[in-house]
Amino acid sequence: MVLNFFDQFASPTLFGVPLMALALTLPWVLLPSPTTRWLNNRLLTLQAQFINRFTQQLLLPLNMGGHKWALLFTSLMIFLISLNMLGLLPYTFTPTTQLSLNLGFAVPLWLATVIIGMRNQPTHALGHLLPEGTPTLLIPILIIIETISLLIRPLALGVRLTANLTAGHLLIQLIATAAFVLLPLMPTIAILTSTLLFLLTLLEVAVAMIQAYVFVLLLSLYLQENV
Repeated sequence: MVLNFFDQFASPTLFGVPLMALALTLPWVLLPSPTTRWLNNRLLTLQAQFINRFTQQLLLPLNMGGHKWALLFTSLMIFLISLNMLGLLPYTFTPTTQLSLNLGFAVPLWLATVIIGMRNQPTHALGHLLPEGTPTLLIPILIIIETISLLIRPLALGVRLTANLTAGHLLIQLIATAAFVLLPLMPTIAILTSTLLFLLTLLEVAVAMIQAYVFVLLLSLYLQENV
């Protein structure tokens, strides 16, 4: 049997039925449900403080028109963090390592920001394609370059999230395999490798949260240009 490190990124199936929908539904089941109690427990209070702080920081540079996106951005942030963190558990599948899923998040939201800019202020939106004071000879070239950079934004969003999570999972599997192989041969080296694996796991927890934040932050910056 040949060990394939990329098998962990294959979409799981049961009796030929893809389980991607189940993997996407699980994070919402884990969220605490609303309650009618006057006082919340520590978990709900901590979650509310985190959401309020995140929303304030995210919407600070946006005008009142962009505040309508607060619920969408906050929900997307919590959803991505839940998917990324649950994917670090053993024998689990990380949906956000699939480029198709990340592009499914990035393309519609990016396209919505572009459509809003074209509808509300088309002159200002099209003005981003040509910087002020551009020499006449460079105008066609710069318009092509800026158009390409605009169209590549959703691809960059999806690839960034996919690449960071995939690289982290591969490193964890490689180091874990090395520690397992070295344990009967060189126990001291295996212990050091296991320590490195523990530190890398902590780093991946941070990466899982940071990448979700960066994904939503870049979407808010794209929205800021169009509102």
